[in-house]
Amino acid sequence: MKKESIGRIFLIFLQLGLTSFGGPIAHLGYFREAFVERRKWISEKSFAELIALCQFLPGPASSQVGMGLGLARGGILGSLSAWLGFTLPSAILMILFGYGVINFSKDISPGALHGFKIVAVAVVAQAIWGMSKVLCPDNLRITIAIASASLILVFETALVQFSVITLGAFLGVFFLKAETKSEKTSLGIQISKGFSVLCLTLFFLFLFGLPFLSKIYASPNLSIFDSFYRSGSLVFGGGHVVLPLLKTEVVPTGLVSKEAFMAGYGAAQAVPGPLFTFSAFLGTVLKSGPSGWIGATICLIAIFLPSFFLILGVLPFWDSLGKLQFISKALLGINASVVGLLIAAFYNPLWTSGILSLYDFILAMLAFLFLVFWRIPPFLVVCFSALGGWLTQILIF
Repeated sequence: MKKESIGRIFLIFLQLGLTSFGGPIAHLGYFREAFVERRKWISEKSFAELIALCQFLPGPASSQVGMGLGLARGGILGSLSAWLGFTLPSAILMILFGYGVINFSKDISPGALHGFKIVAVAVVAQAIWGMSKVLCPDNLRITIAIASASLILVFETALVQFSVITLGAFLGVFFLKAETKSEKTSLGIQISKGFSVLCLTLFFLFLFGLPFLSKIYASPNLSIFDSFYRSGSLVFGGGHVVLPLLKTEVVPTGLVSKEAFMAGYGAAQAVPGPLFTFSAFLGTVLKSGPSGWIGATICLIAIFLPSFFLILGVLPFWDSLGKLQFISKALLGINASVVGLLIAAFYNPLWTSGILSLYDFILAMLAFLFLVFWRIPPFLVVCFSALGGWLTQILIF
């Protein structure tokens, strides 16, 4: 496969990072047009296989596809360049918004800030609407989703969230039928298996070692890195699903106020690129420990690092793993649990914080209508909701 210069890979993905609005599914559409149709970097079948791999792994699927494409064309540095180019624009915007919340929150209309919370309700409702039709097409998977949501809402801990994903995998293996797959094709990525094993070892070493180290060494930086690394390691289903995990890590602990958390998540819908850059906003507004651009950098690296370890660690083994029936069946159950995670997040904190009146509900319905049926770009819907929240405050209250 022809190699590209690191600088060219960075510039191509920077352009995508500046223009890719619409969330993970839209990002994959942009990638297909750019790399399958226009530049012929990868075949249609290989692109589909790469997407299947990234859906199987925890983490942000669209960012991982970008890392894989960069890896194929420029090696490890190409993967890093692809991630940096795609992530940098939205990360900078989210850091700037975080500084705005810190320094000018008294000057920003409370109604406009509340509008960000309302649009977050509509965005997650859109995600549930789309994902449930694909990931919960039968009664058993619908039941898994509802049971997962119920358990998470009653027991609001990261352990329960991980447990329902594990339970979903278990139920999938024993009670769901694996989907028929077409013949596999090579992804065209060459990595030594020894290096891949090292990356997988580091993934688990960080996942289980960081909590232990953070208890021994009372370091705010280490504790924050641990929280965001675990969130990036346990997210199945893409950017929206990270919401309940991050909320569990930073809101109950008082690191970020509930109001700032919701405002930042709403603003994240208005920027291009991966939703995981919401972590940069949270790092900027932390009340204790590292904050500002330093906190943003720590949180951003921590939440994406698991994806690098997994992409580099799993790619050489994917052709063999993808043929195993129990892996495919476990993934079906995991995906159903992911829908349950989203349903739980939709109620708490989104609905409980965002829908406080009849007018909030109407505004959320309109935002949902614009996103799902009129397919208006998300950043315009965010602006509409902020304006609607401001007008509601002025004209009604």
